[in-house]
Amino acid sequence: MQGELWGTRARDWAEVQEGMARPLFGSVLRRAEMGSGARVLDVGCGAGLFCVLAAARGALVAGIDASAAFIAIAKARVPRGDFRLGEMEVLPYTDKTFDVVTSFNSLQFAAAPVKALREAWRVAKPGAAVVSAIWDKPELSEATVLLTALRPLLPAPPPGAPGPFALSQDGTLEALFDQAGLTLRSVEEIKCPFEYPDLETALRGFLSSGPAVKAIQTSGEARVREVLTTAIASFRLSSGGYRLDNSFRILFSTA
Repeated sequence: MQGELWGTRARDWAEVQEGMARPLFGSVLRRAEMGSGARVLDVGCGAGLFCVLAAARGALVAGIDASAAFIAIAKARVPRGDFRLGEMEVLPYTDKTFDVVTSFNSLQFAAAPVKALREAWRVAKPGAAVVSAIWDKPELSEATVLLTALRPLLPAPPPGAPGPFALSQDGTLEALFDQAGLTLRSVEEIKCPFEYPDLETALRGFLSSGPAVKAIQTSGEARVREVLTTAIASFRLSSGGYRLDNSFRILFSTA
């Protein structure tokens, strides 16, 4: 289900929204060992931008995602990468393969997050870095205003349904890491602004996300665009662009 939603506007995501995560990518690239020849797996790789950056450092990259459209873009970006369609709870790799295993804003959408983390542990070499980045608490990010505005346009979620902030409360993800057998080393908070030159670009970026696609399917694109245009108005800059300041957390652990 998530693969279908996020893949609907994959090109818009790749060209507009994915780059907003560069501060997260940069932090992990600095902290983890990703030199020449390092084997790196990105779980929920999206359109592959993190793999592009890791490959530029000489890493041997692999990525898995539930969206066929994302995998196609990632393959085009990194032809030598090993990109596969699949689920994060059942990774199609042998034990103890990777020096670094990452997930950026994907673990909260897993049907079984502990199982996904155990799979990351399984395919990581002993002592390898296992890293996960998620949204910080919703009140610390201005993008929450837009996500909240979408709620009336979405169908009522079933109990326990995943969402952007499913693992964001203090201690939640840390407890899952412990259950999965991972040794937590550090937690880092990263500021990650969403910046757009104009309204149309901002809408193109937000409309490419899974929740927005679901809202469009439920309430129609015209209504979703109207609601988001109103919600983002207070973040307009004098230049005519838009900026929303957001906070994310990166958990660094070892297998």
